[in-house]
This record gives sequence, structure tokens and C-alpha cells, in this order.
Amino acid sequence: MGRGYTIFDTALGRCGIAWSDAGIVGVQLPEAREIETLRRLFRLFPDASELRPPPNVETAIDGIVTMLRGQDADLTEAVLDMSDVPAFNQRVYDHLRMIPRGETRSHKQIATHFDVAGALHALTDALAKNPFPLIVPCHRVLDAGKDLDKVSPNNGVISKRRLLLLEGARLAAGLTLFDVLLSADRPRAAH
Repeated sequence: MGRGYTIFDTALGRCGIAWSDAGIVGVQLPEAREIETLRRLFRLFPDASELRPPPNVETAIDGIVTMLRGQDADLTEAVLDMSDVPAFNQRVYDHLRMIPRGETRSHKQIATHFDVAGALHALTDALAKNPFPLIVPCHRVLDAGKDLDKVSPNNGVISKRRLLLLEGARLAAGLTLFDVLLSADRPRAAH
């Protein structure tokens, strides 16, 4: 069959997904315009044809649509084709899929799990190259709150902060003015 792709609607815009006979090879979250989402998919998967998704990919699409509506979706059963993904990155992606919805981990916590020389650098590289956003929830890995509003290449125009807020995560870092005002109104403990 070769590789296929499709574009689909979500609450945050048009997403794309590409697959092979072995599983999903990539997810593209919405860009500012649909044509940009398509261009990125074509650049990443030039050999893919627009096709009707098979049932396993359709299930993943339903999960992504549900997740981007802010509802709970389990994407752990989505089958990924990682044949073009380096071995270390595969291990990272498998580990990230175990982080529960609404929770985060630091880069350091994840790197410590792998206990290999240069793990932090290799982890950062793997996160930047994640072809499966949402299915492999790299948005749940934070660098001390510094990258909450940063968008990664496959996240299109959606920031980590927005994805985490959709999941109901409590974000300790990067408080908004509203958060600061709320905390100022709370009674302070007596000394």
C-alpha cells in the first residue's frame, strides 16, 4: 500500500496524519493556515498519497480530536511505525507515552531515567524531532517552565501551555497576571 496521509478537523484547526502499513509515521498539528499544514506533511512524507485512513489510524484521529477538545483520550494503543526513528528516540517516545494526562516531567527527570552519558542532550534532540505529537506527549516534558509558550515544529501554532491547559495540568511555572492577582487576594498565614 505505501504511505498515506489525511487532513482532519479539530477544535484548534486542521491537523494531518501520515501512516504506513506498519503504523502511524507522523502527526502534524495545525499551522496558521491549512496549506502550511499540508506543505509540512508533503515535506516530511513526500511519498505519501491522500487516502482514507485505515481503522487503527481513524481511532488515533478520533483520540486527537477528543484531546484537542479538552477531553480525556487514550492514545497509548495507537500503533507507531518507528522504523525510521533512532533507537534511543524510540526508547524516549515509549517512556513519554507513560506520562499520565495532565502531568508533567522535567527534562532532567526523563534524562535521569535513561542513565546514559549525554542523556540530557540526546533527550532534548529526541523531543525536538518527535514526529508523533500528542500520541507521544512531548508537551508534558518541561525545562523548568522556560518553554511553555514555545511551539515545536510539529505542534504548528499550538504551544505546550495550551496543550497542558487542555489536559487540566496545573502549571506552577509561568504564572499569568490573573494567577498573581488571585494569589495576592488570598489571606496570608500569621507568623
